Amino acid sequence: MDETMSETLQTAPFAPFEWMLSLRYLRARRKEGFISVIAGFSFLGIMLGVATLIIVMAVMNGFRKELLDKILGLNGHLLVQPLESPLTDWKDVAERVSHVQGVRLAAPVVDGQALASSPFNASGVLVRGMRAADLNNLTSIAKNVRQGSLEGFDEGQGVAIGRRLADQLSLHAGDTLTLVAPRGAVTPMGTTPRIKPYKITAVFEIGMSEYDAGFVFMPLPEAQAYFNRNNDVTAIEVFTTNPDRIDTFRKLVTESAGRPVFLVDWRQRNSTFFNALQVERNVMFLILTMIVLVAALNIISGLIMLVKDKGSDIAIMRTMGASQGSIMRIFLITGAAIGVVGTLTGLIVGLIICLNIESIRQFLSWLTSTELFPPELYFLSRLPAEIDVGETSAVVIMALTLSFLATLYPSWRAARLDPVEALRYE
Repeated sequence: MDETMSETLQTAPFAPFEWMLSLRYLRARRKEGFISVIAGFSFLGIMLGVATLIIVMAVMNGFRKELLDKILGLNGHLLVQPLESPLTDWKDVAERVSHVQGVRLAAPVVDGQALASSPFNASGVLVRGMRAADLNNLTSIAKNVRQGSLEGFDEGQGVAIGRRLADQLSLHAGDTLTLVAPRGAVTPMGTTPRIKPYKITAVFEIGMSEYDAGFVFMPLPEAQAYFNRNNDVTAIEVFTTNPDRIDTFRKLVTESAGRPVFLVDWRQRNSTFFNALQVERNVMFLILTMIVLVAALNIISGLIMLVKDKGSDIAIMRTMGASQGSIMRIFLITGAAIGVVGTLTGLIVGLIICLNIESIRQFLSWLTSTELFPPELYFLSRLPAEIDVGETSAVVIMALTLSFLATLYPSWRAARLDPVEALRYE
């Protein structure tokens, strides 16, 4: 019988008896309850760490994607500004730039600051004059008109305003908005402000609170007259098919402009914002990785206590013929099982929360009667989550690696246990 048992214990690596003992050690008996509690906390720590990492990274990715889409959906990827002389030849320049391969829109704009007022309130705004055809090609505006219409935008003296601005001023499509510009007509008494009422022809909602509350679109000829432009424009907004290839487009646009111009790309215009977002994302990743690391340390402490408690069992198995490798594999399986199950559970929990993040936010807002994720602070009107397969895989692999590394020392210590010393006082 001893020979049969010895042969059984000296089988190939990861034999059935090794799995049986590992899973049995995971189901602690009553007197080993403390070890079971540590294993449970290790499981919860890894699960919560992985889930939190996946959720935070997805939300940060969603922030970047949504903000990038909103910002680049309204502002050009390249801003062409005049050098040496005003852009009075803007029609020709815009025509030449629009024929560059990869440029989908070259829109002349007139920008100016003004005060938008109604009988109920007032707010500072950026007035942007654009041609109706160019405005209709901006899908972030044309596809998000909530009231009124952009039809005949060039023909009248109407304006399009954001939804949040309309709410602040208590106005709707068809109402009258008064714009006040600091630089108006020049008189013998000095420059007087220009005050002019405009009919609201359309109300749009991009979904980015800063733009919905601060932009007023006006027909280009009217904006030139309102801001005292002598048939010139402020700049030409260039929209490309691939913002990531902006360096290639810079050279092509400079050559096609046919006159001295100064170019500013979207990375320069928003560098501070996106750099801060990237730094915050990296710091959050490092901080939340500590949760998984702490859970891995719990696996080490739990396994060391388990090895100490099972010293006599290990000694008996060694005297019956079990190799040091078998003992080590038994405890490797025990510790790795906690890490694998915790990681996979955390992955499932993280994915479920990411797919329902906005519904969860609304429920928590209703439950606590508070405004979670206020758009005035976070620029977006909804909580975004963009799951990146590569990053999610990296989080899972990192958690599995830490869990596996955490089992090496306790397993090695169990394999090195001297049977004689372990049974001396039994």
